[in-house]
Amino acid sequence: MASTNDLKNGMVLNLEGQLWSVVEFQHVKPGKGPAFVRTKLKNVLSGKVVDKTFNAGVKVETSNVDKRTMQYLYKDGDDFVFMDTDTYDQLHVSQAVVGDAANYLLENQNAIVATHEGAPLYVELPASVVLEITFTEPGLQGDRSTGGTKPATLETGAQIQVPLFLEAGTRVKVDTRDGSYLGRVND
Repeated sequence: MASTNDLKNGMVLNLEGQLWSVVEFQHVKPGKGPAFVRTKLKNVLSGKVVDKTFNAGVKVETSNVDKRTMQYLYKDGDDFVFMDTDTYDQLHVSQAVVGDAANYLLENQNAIVATHEGAPLYVELPASVVLEITFTEPGLQGDRSTGGTKPATLETGAQIQVPLFLEAGTRVKVDTRDGSYLGRVND
């Protein structure tokens, strides 16, 4: 348990059986009436963001969410198998928990896996990853970087939009938040 006066960004609260991460908070002391704390909370599982106001000094239940850097090993049926890089323990994470991160996850890649009481909550990837284009239509003479875009399939099977001049075999940097093309990578 913690008081609303102890809130910090990133702290995880357990409200009505659901886990909420504190995105923002602000202590407000109006000229008239009691002080209160205005917060913006993000649901750890669904990602939904809500505004919630607490009276100052009210007790709120906190939860420990363990975030560890783990290495993605392989896919086992519908589960993704991660290994703790410190203890070498393996953790099976379901497809539903991994979600869209599966589009940008390569074997032996590191990711942050958040768990609560041993149950995986979500997988957090770096802001961008480097992947190879395995298939895209060939570019034509005159295609420039300022032209349009075309679909390209990445080595993970995900599809993104890339500039017309890129060809299969090119390594590109991809934003893991929205799947956008960030640039070509020259090895």
